[in-house]
Amino acid sequence: MKGWHISPSMAVVAVLIVLTLLGAWRYDGFVSAYNVQSVLRYNSMFALVALGMCFVIMTGGIDLSVGSVAAFSSVVAAHLSGYGLLPGLLGGLGAGVLAGTLNAIIITRLKILPFIATLATMLAASGTALLLANNQSVSVSYETGFVDLGQGDLLSFMRPEWVDGDNAGVFGGILGFILSFPTPAFIALAAYIVAAIVIGHTAFGRHILASGGGTEASRLMGLPVDRTIFFAYVISGATAGMAGVILAAQFGAGQPIEGIGWELFAIASVVVGGTLLTGGKGSIGGTLAGALLLGIIFTILNFENGMGWISLSAYWQSVVRGAFLFVVVVLQAKLSLRAQE
Repeated sequence: MKGWHISPSMAVVAVLIVLTLLGAWRYDGFVSAYNVQSVLRYNSMFALVALGMCFVIMTGGIDLSVGSVAAFSSVVAAHLSGYGLLPGLLGGLGAGVLAGTLNAIIITRLKILPFIATLATMLAASGTALLLANNQSVSVSYETGFVDLGQGDLLSFMRPEWVDGDNAGVFGGILGFILSFPTPAFIALAAYIVAAIVIGHTAFGRHILASGGGTEASRLMGLPVDRTIFFAYVISGATAGMAGVILAAQFGAGQPIEGIGWELFAIASVVVGGTLLTGGKGSIGGTLAGALLLGIIFTILNFENGMGWISLSAYWQSVVRGAFLFVVVVLQAKLSLRAQE
């Protein structure tokens, strides 16, 4: 008799729920509207970067440049924000697409290994960001509405005054929370919905998984492997670019030295969500759950810092990301070996 089979995505969701309940029990204000909105607003950047990484890893590749590309895009968006919301948005997004296209050309046309190609792009994007920013943060324009992409609430204009009153009740509280949903979270959620449809219901999505499952076999079947991989890296660059736009809008400045370690966060989110590092199998929903799980873990650590039980600097986040990724990769390797037995 076969035992219960729990998919990695389901396991991540279960752990996410448990940690959220634990946080709600242990910390005051953990599930308050303000804290939930703050977590969603901040982690939307990482969720977007993880989404692009998911596409790349499903093809059997890797993109080490996402953090530097996000930083580069934030600088470009900040420089263009004075011309309006749309130029800032399109400029930052275009910078990410440009970097992703460069990765795609190097990998599919020049046949350079993804690890080497994206490492080179990472260094180039980081250096270019520092040059454009003159080695300092680049302030954005607060007069054009650009900051609303990071600091705004998309449906705030629909918020009635009575939801903030003493008689709002449970319904008013829920409605107020929905109408105060952060704009960056809406952007990330929309991107994930589109990605899930693409992977699950389009030929391109099937080609992504097939390319990762066996490149040569896919070519023999007549599938457009190089074109599929090409667009996977363009998508990764685009999501990193959008993350950079949100970064600039949320913090009010382009950050040329931001993005360090973002690739670790993205890879960890993708892998813990059930996507195989070897490609051929992946989950868009699992990636989102993985990104939220890491965000909840860091939120819990911040609350523990506030209680005085532990004292961890921001640098420990990189240590936690690395350790988390190591544990997940080891577990995935063991599960893969067990599945082959």
